[in-house]
Amino acid sequence: MGIATETLDRHDRVDMAAAAIMVGLTFSWGLNYVAAKISYAGYDPVFLSIARSIIGGLCVLAWCCWRGIVLFTRDGTLVAGILAGALFGLEFLFLYVGLEQTTVARNTLLVNTMPFWVLVGGHFLLGERITLRRLVGLLLAFAGLVAVFSDQLSADNGATLTGDLLSLGAGILWALTYIVIKRTKLAETSAEKLLLYQLAGAAMVGALVLPFAGQPVRDFAALPTLALLFQAVYIVAFTAPSS
Repeated sequence: MGIATETLDRHDRVDMAAAAIMVGLTFSWGLNYVAAKISYAGYDPVFLSIARSIIGGLCVLAWCCWRGIVLFTRDGTLVAGILAGALFGLEFLFLYVGLEQTTVARNTLLVNTMPFWVLVGGHFLLGERITLRRLVGLLLAFAGLVAVFSDQLSADNGATLTGDLLSLGAGILWALTYIVIKRTKLAETSAEKLLLYQLAGAAMVGALVLPFAGQPVRDFAALPTLALLFQAVYIVAFTAPSS
């Protein structure tokens, strides 16, 4: 988490080092979807979201203690942090449950419609006007994404409408989380504190839904557990994919 965040923070423009890091991060986040799918063999998606958040949060807290990063100060971010955490928790609940009911390719495509919702929301809520250049750029990027996954997007492979709608909802909630962060003092807080707000929200939302979910532990086996730890320790705590 520290390496990725600090390196990117020092760059005002995207040079080769920053570009390489971003490619590595997006590759890692793509593997996160695959790891989640693998972990479903051993754990219910709702339980997985809770465990991922708690383990990742403990790792982030350990990092902050080691680096002497102060977290618990009054900076006016509590209300916004609770809202962002709740949205983030719902986002990952939608993403994890949706991923179980559709394919990785379809889930990835639908979740990553997020920039479109940010473009629309930013136009009305952030004063970031939709320009032709931005719109064309997003359309080209999305067309490329469709082209990459087009041979795997058939709905005849276990995907359901519910899974697709939940995945799309995750993308919308991701955009809403981003907009809340940009419009509030959360934009000025540390990456670590922002991430902990989100992880706490994910854990609490998951805990509220867990009584209505399936059996938390389906099969305590090595591979699903390793997939869970990969998500919690590497994806959450190291790459820190906070909105």
